[in-house]
Amino acid sequence: MCTPETSLKIPLVDDAACGAVRVAFVQSCWHRDIVDECREAFCAALRARSVAQDTIDLFEVPGAFELPLHVQQLARSGHYDAVVAAGFVVDGGIYRHEFVAQAVLDGLMQVQLASGVPVLSAVLTPQRFNAQPEHVAFFRSHMQVKGAEAAHACIATVASLRALQGARLAAGAAPGASFAKQPA
Repeated sequence: MCTPETSLKIPLVDDAACGAVRVAFVQSCWHRDIVDECREAFCAALRARSVAQDTIDLFEVPGAFELPLHVQQLARSGHYDAVVAAGFVVDGGIYRHEFVAQAVLDGLMQVQLASGVPVLSAVLTPQRFNAQPEHVAFFRSHMQVKGAEAAHACIATVASLRALQGARLAAGAAPGASFAKQPA
């Protein structure tokens, strides 16, 4: 039974602790005017939490399909506490955009699980989009929300993983050891 007394305490993250976070933000360039809103909101939200701009590295790829490979290389580099991927996948009329979106999200999850580095997704896949001004304005605004949400999730996830690592070390485990029970 999980009770407050037996559960791992994850401390709230204070702004001073946020400053030590190094993050990569990778965005696709299709519909750049929309995806740029996510990047700007992400960076602004991190700066508001005292994360220095020079600890946020920005990268671009041509389209969303290229995100997982680039994210994988960044996660494997050992330079980042987290990697964020942003994109905008729409139905272009040639094939179903759901297949591309699924491949991108599956790829991002595989990178996260294989590397142990948090990978956060701000890849939007609207069911209906056209380039009319009201659609563009709606999704630009929505990407601002997603960017801020990704920043907050990034900080919370990194803090949580650091707390788990600290608990493992305090329990006498070797760095990088898991909580899984070892065979007797």
